[in-house]
Amino acid sequence: MQRVHLRDITDVDILQEIQNRFSEATGLAAVTVDFKGKPITEYSNFSRFCKLIREDSKCRDACYRSDAYGGLEAVRNEKPYIYRCHTGLVDFAIPINIGGQYMGSIMAGQVKIEEAELNRLDHIVKEIPSWKKNEEIMEAYNEIPVISYDKILGAAEMMFLVSNYIVEKDMMQIMQAELNQKSIKLVEEERVRIELERTLKESELKALQSQVNPHFLFNVLNTIGRQALIEKASKTQEIVYTLAEILRYTLKNINQMVELREEISHIERYLTIQAIRFGDRIQYKLDIPKSIESIRIPSMILQSLVENSINHGLEPKESNGYITIKGYITDYGIEIEIADNGVGIHEHNLEMILDENKEIGSLTKSTGIGINNVNKRLSYHYGPEYKIEISSKIGVGTKVKVKIPKEIKSRRTVNV
Repeated sequence: MQRVHLRDITDVDILQEIQNRFSEATGLAAVTVDFKGKPITEYSNFSRFCKLIREDSKCRDACYRSDAYGGLEAVRNEKPYIYRCHTGLVDFAIPINIGGQYMGSIMAGQVKIEEAELNRLDHIVKEIPSWKKNEEIMEAYNEIPVISYDKILGAAEMMFLVSNYIVEKDMMQIMQAELNQKSIKLVEEERVRIELERTLKESELKALQSQVNPHFLFNVLNTIGRQALIEKASKTQEIVYTLAEILRYTLKNINQMVELREEISHIERYLTIQAIRFGDRIQYKLDIPKSIESIRIPSMILQSLVENSINHGLEPKESNGYITIKGYITDYGIEIEIADNGVGIHEHNLEMILDENKEIGSLTKSTGIGINNVNKRLSYHYGPEYKIEISSKIGVGTKVKVKIPKEIKSRRTVNV
């Protein structure tokens, strides 16, 4: 639990007022200190005798040791601790504990009790008798009132209950305010999510829907909403501009042939947003030789495969997700490899995904449709021998290879 400071959770002015009234009613001196022993209130009813005693350095040090020991005993016992200081006066320490955390103490006393009751108390610091030779100090000592032990005990227990109740109440109010703030934020996030979802459903994005998964768009927009609420708003600007470039590229290049460098730049923008969405859970690496960047390929081919890798391979992982996109020069042309260390695909599901004639089940539907669409477009542009290859192992990851010929002969230009 993070250390909470007494001054941060309670009204010191109110605590001072309670302390002053306590001293007036009982005739006891009092001061409130934090968990380090540092006073957070002014001294109430501080006796002339104790002020004079503390003018001597040795006596002052003995006073500090006495207070420190008394405070530690009170914390250890979790209740008021009454003791005798080095001058023989009676003091007590009242611990303030909230939720098992020591917040501070109220140090009080500076009074005498009857000689017959002295044996009930610990004398915790060795007495320094030199002050008794000072007439002014002795005169001040004789002014100190004698109070019964039972009255001191009653005052200590009463202040223990009051102070801990006040601080605990203040702590609960702070916690409730934080919970209310979180609830308001959650409600606002839900409102933004619903509004974004409604806007997405109403938008005329039929052409776009065939190329980019609407689920991805919704996640991005939802990410923007959350970032806008939480930040003010550096990351939000980056997301918005990146998304704008993604949409611009998609709308501009529907069913078009583009250079590989354009598709890779588009994928990098897509992965930038996914990296913001998932934080440290996902990392990526692009390794495409410049010599093949001018090769022309169908737009959105690689993005569909990368999206499948993120959604079905890496998203279920809790951490350390990794995806690489590499390009190779081969005898027949080029090969693009998309590999991840995701959850992998079961062999049976993989067969269903790759077999276009099989009925696609619910577990593989979204993945299968994306793969089949990519295969159809590759076959359409390059011929039936150019289809993707997939290898996968459960718990290890998935690797997808896309083959592109050196020379691309112009084929039909109708939509696929």
